Amino acid sequence: MAQSKEEINHNTESLNQFKMSWFSLKGKVAIISGGNTGLGQGYAVAMAEAGADVFIPTFGEQGWDDTRKLIEDRGQRVEFMQADLTKEGIADKVVSEAMRKFGHIDILVNNAGMIKRNPLLQSNDEDWDNVIAINLSAVYHLSLAASKEFAKQRSGKIVNIGSMLSFQGGKFIPSYTAAKHGVAGLTKAFASEMAAYNVQVNAIAPGYIKTANTEPIRADESRNNEILGRIPAGHWGEPYELMGISVYLASNAANYINGAIIPVDGGYLVR
Repeated sequence: MAQSKEEINHNTESLNQFKMSWFSLKGKVAIISGGNTGLGQGYAVAMAEAGADVFIPTFGEQGWDDTRKLIEDRGQRVEFMQADLTKEGIADKVVSEAMRKFGHIDILVNNAGMIKRNPLLQSNDEDWDNVIAINLSAVYHLSLAASKEFAKQRSGKIVNIGSMLSFQGGKFIPSYTAAKHGVAGLTKAFASEMAAYNVQVNAIAPGYIKTANTEPIRADESRNNEILGRIPAGHWGEPYELMGISVYLASNAANYINGAIIPVDGGYLVR
């Protein structure tokens, strides 16, 4: 069926709304938990490259100097806060401190996490509790604290960090798998309710990326070959290959994406 003149005019008007500036984070402030090392540092640098200032709550001070230089070299400001995100009430303190330092917040990236590897029958309660506390409970509490501010200003972006283990069972990491499935669920739950406040909540699910966490797997020739055999791209991902999607989901270009868990995995899940 041919389009009417009114439909054509509406389509033209809609297409003319799009600007490349929608990808910019200029003037924005991003809280990035654990943004001082590893993939978190990559997200922090990506946000700075796109024009955002960055607030980083971390458990320790490792990587602060390097991260500060990387961000300041891009002309952006960064502030750090030493914080154990598993402690009661700390999420509200993180958001309050970010607000005090910058005056507002616009983006939250829930990156901080840990992993414990043990065969299922050798799992222990301490590992379970610690992994769930940082990988899932802290995501909930920090998201809730940030959402209260986002609701007031009627705008904001939450980018959670899932995993291939948001979709699969994996091996030797039951606590991590449970937590990352939980992150997918929290992403959808927050997205469903916070949409009414013009807040979008999505998750990145990194594939097998070259990091300190995956070094033991890459060193295991059998497991490494098993994983590589399932990646159509034929190689482990590099940290920089996650930077683009993090900026996109934090930007106005992604305003109509909500509740998505987006794999960045070289095609791993299609095999």
